[in-house]
Amino acid sequence: MKASSLSFFAAVIAVLVGMSWGIVMAMSQDHSAMPAHAHLNLLGWVSLFLFGIFYRLHPALEVSRIALTQVWIWIVGTIALTVGVAMLHAGNKAGEPYAGIGSFVLLGDMLLFGWLVVRSERRAAAG
Repeated sequence: MKASSLSFFAAVIAVLVGMSWGIVMAMSQDHSAMPAHAHLNLLGWVSLFLFGIFYRLHPALEVSRIALTQVWIWIVGTIALTVGVAMLHAGNKAGEPYAGIGSFVLLGDMLLFGWLVVRSERRAAAG
């Protein structure tokens, strides 16, 4: 599977879950999970879709193992962070490790993505 295809697929799943979650919050008039809902939409839908666009525009990179790994790490980190934030806003302190670990996983993965972008752009400028 290409990194762009995985990114687009995961982004659509994330936005469908996020939209459904938003509808449930509106129907119940309980918006306590709004921070987790926002994290899922931003990290899951927006970020993954943008990764997909970047990888689609860089065909040599999108078939690389490191690009696919970067996307998988982002998916796992987003799930961990979203679950942790949801737990915390529901009053469950057991969510702290999930939110904390997810945050650092995503930070590290964004550094990896940034490195891939810089490396790719330097190669394009040189060639």
